Amino acid sequence: MAGRLTSILILCAGLTGSAMAAAQQGSDAPSPPPAPVVARLPAPEAHQGVASDGVHLYAIDNDRIGKYRLRDGQRVASWQGERRLFPHMNSCTVAGRELVCAASNYPAVPQTSAVEFFDLATLRHLRTVSLGLGPGSLTVMDRHDGKWWAVFANYEGKGGEPGRDYRHTLLVRMDDQFRQEAAWVFPAEVLARFAPKSCSGMSWSKDGRLYVTGHDRPEIYELALPEAGSTLELRRTIGFASPGQAIDWDPIKPGLLWSIDRARNDMIGSRIDAGR
Repeated sequence: MAGRLTSILILCAGLTGSAMAAAQQGSDAPSPPPAPVVARLPAPEAHQGVASDGVHLYAIDNDRIGKYRLRDGQRVASWQGERRLFPHMNSCTVAGRELVCAASNYPAVPQTSAVEFFDLATLRHLRTVSLGLGPGSLTVMDRHDGKWWAVFANYEGKGGEPGRDYRHTLLVRMDDQFRQEAAWVFPAEVLARFAPKSCSGMSWSKDGRLYVTGHDRPEIYELALPEAGSTLELRRTIGFASPGQAIDWDPIKPGLLWSIDRARNDMIGSRIDAGR
């Protein structure tokens, strides 16, 4: 699989000099007003992201996970891994009875990635699927339309590899064996907002809309797969209370998006309208 991923030739499709210049001009624009916050729960593990099964929240840190009951905020399970083996888990998603997490060796290079599986009830670590070397650091795994969707992040500076920066961030669709089926790059205007970091969060909504976040800005980007070509299309930018990081839609309550405030170690529920 690593050979296929690293052979991608479409990384910079659509990122012409003029497009990037125009995007850079708008990179300092203020974020939109934040969406309403309807819930806030503290969790010491809320440093990288959060996942939801509708009844519990799962707060994610590099090498630990906390499971919290939504109705009263009580922690009901926890897991702590060996930092040598789990240097950087970035985000997780609920798939059946498992919590599936994106992991990498960030900030070490060359970049390697793995998918980690946990028992949803007990948080016991079940297995690892090693992806080895790839086109970036795996920051996101999500399940949508019978496929796995992954984001491979690239960075300018810390954690980056020579010859690649945030503009090489890639969305990949995979089969059940985590083999690449298709891949897309991000729009220039979104990449400029990511800079110098990358995509830290991504979640498909129940109505089939793609939402992503960067590393620092309090923004969500609603994207769409293009009708042709290799560049995702930006539909709208939404302000919210979290400064980037991993996100997850609540599978039970429509319009409820979970995120984190890493400075306060809080899990945040925001009400996001469906838009146009």
